[in-house]
Amino acid sequence: MLRLWRGRSGRGFLSIRYKLMTAAIACILIPAALSQLVYNSLTQDAVQRQAIANAQDSLLLVDSSVTSLLNSMVNIANYIQMNADMNTYFKLVVSGKTEGNDDYRKFMDKNRILQQLDSLTVSEKSYVTVLLTDGTTFTNYSTSDYNPSALLEEPWFHHLNDLKWLSSYWIGTSPNVFKYIEEEKPYQISLARTLRRDDSRIYGYIVVTFMEQQISRLFTRLSSEQEVMLLDGENRILSSGDVTQIGRVFNDIGATAGRLNTTIETVGGTKYLITEQPFTFNDWRLVSKQRYEEAIVNISSIFNRVFLVQFSALVLFLLLLLALLRAFTKPLVQLGKTASAVQRGNLSLRSGIRGRDEIGRLGFLFDQMLGRIQEMLAEVSDTQARKRKAELKMLQAQIHPHFLFNVLNSIRMKVLRRGDPESAKMISSLSTLLRMTIKNEEDEIYLHEELELLSHYVDLMNLRQKEEVRLSLDIDSEAMLMRVPRFFLQPVVENALIHGFSQRAGHIRIHAEMRSKVLVIEVKDDGIGMDEEALKALNAKLAAAADAGGSAMDRGAGGAFSGMGLVNVVERMRLLRGERFSMTAESVAGHGTIIRLILAYERADNDV
Repeated sequence: MLRLWRGRSGRGFLSIRYKLMTAAIACILIPAALSQLVYNSLTQDAVQRQAIANAQDSLLLVDSSVTSLLNSMVNIANYIQMNADMNTYFKLVVSGKTEGNDDYRKFMDKNRILQQLDSLTVSEKSYVTVLLTDGTTFTNYSTSDYNPSALLEEPWFHHLNDLKWLSSYWIGTSPNVFKYIEEEKPYQISLARTLRRDDSRIYGYIVVTFMEQQISRLFTRLSSEQEVMLLDGENRILSSGDVTQIGRVFNDIGATAGRLNTTIETVGGTKYLITEQPFTFNDWRLVSKQRYEEAIVNISSIFNRVFLVQFSALVLFLLLLLALLRAFTKPLVQLGKTASAVQRGNLSLRSGIRGRDEIGRLGFLFDQMLGRIQEMLAEVSDTQARKRKAELKMLQAQIHPHFLFNVLNSIRMKVLRRGDPESAKMISSLSTLLRMTIKNEEDEIYLHEELELLSHYVDLMNLRQKEEVRLSLDIDSEAMLMRVPRFFLQPVVENALIHGFSQRAGHIRIHAEMRSKVLVIEVKDDGIGMDEEALKALNAKLAAAADAGGSAMDRGAGGAFSGMGLVNVVERMRLLRGERFSMTAESVAGHGTIIRLILAYERADNDV
């Protein structure tokens, strides 16, 4: 979001507006963040302790009901085991010493025992079985629903022989044996005890059974997020709100702590609050499992509301501060935009910033400075234009006398009449060059006219050469109509004649073509060329001349057709065309030199 400005150096810097905004935000957010961290660290332990206390209170609420249910099973067994009348009758039945053979008496005694067993179930339905060693059974349910003698085949039954007098054997969860309620209540939980004589011999067994559903429905008193289970000593699930979990091992908790205890465990990357409450009469325990986030949600919501109020106030204050900073720095931003536009060359733009403070004063002085700079540039531009025209006219005036043309024309006619056409041709070439100098006051001519002058110049230079230099032209038809500065190719060809051939024969090729809106001219010679060091030095001079933008004429235009040199050509063309002109050199020692000139152009119809 921070705006980045780039200068000519290419290095970015932040605007003063965003520096102020960043500093303000940092000064507010950093202390606020530190305060929030301290606040969270101070309240985290308190939230955790409260969540643990809530989980333990919820589990104790269920524990009282489950303990009461399991104790009722123990009480039923205790009642039967301690009831003298029932135990006396059971012993008589086992020993076969019941009174007489009176069937009515037997029926009444047995019915009395059954009524006592039925009276043991008050609030919760229990299934009580008394199984004597002689095979006699007494139950508070119909034996057509379940044959109590089948208990002898259960895998746990032989463990009962190891029980002491009042010890109980908790059988745990097993499939429901009462078929008529099997689908509705698939599991049962049982307790077993022995009936012993004074000499500790077993004469019977007591089995008290409750339905597992009677326990699991007690778990519904807690919230749906809290999962409660009844575990045995091996962490096997005996009862749960999810029937599919019964019989599985609960691996998220270790051995019992022997007391009410809560731990925070991480399971599958999620933190859980696990609370246990063991029973005193067996090795079973109640366990609750709840996601830690859900356990603290109500507590955290209070802190979240406080944080939301603080955060809202912070955001509103920040927005107000940013709005004020934006208003205060708006003149600076406007001044920066104006400076960027001026950097791109738009000197007519003004900031319009006024005021009684330092920024208003700065805006006024900046606009005043721009006006002065614009006036000075106009003066410099006008002066340079006049100077360029004066330099060109001075160059033309060096061979300006009209009488030279008339004299040369008379000499050419006399030579021709004496039968020396070659000398007459040379005088004609010189005359043509003079005519172009005298009659044409324009700064630019067509390229084909420049090339015609160049061919005459080469013919004249061949008079001075020991061996003849050939000139060949390869010019694109569109390039022929370009307007170019007069005599701008002559110094290039002169450089090739003097330095490239040194009075030896050679070949100069001039190639010109249009590339989009750019004219590319290449002057190639097959002279002695230059080594790499000399080529680098020449290109460095050409680049320096282009960057300096000085006047070619001030460093000596020694004549109209000689003495300017390549550097002077660059300086002259930069005066006329500015950055639209460039010149580079390529050369290989012994293989010649290529001078490449690139310039923007105007066609004859003045289309750019």
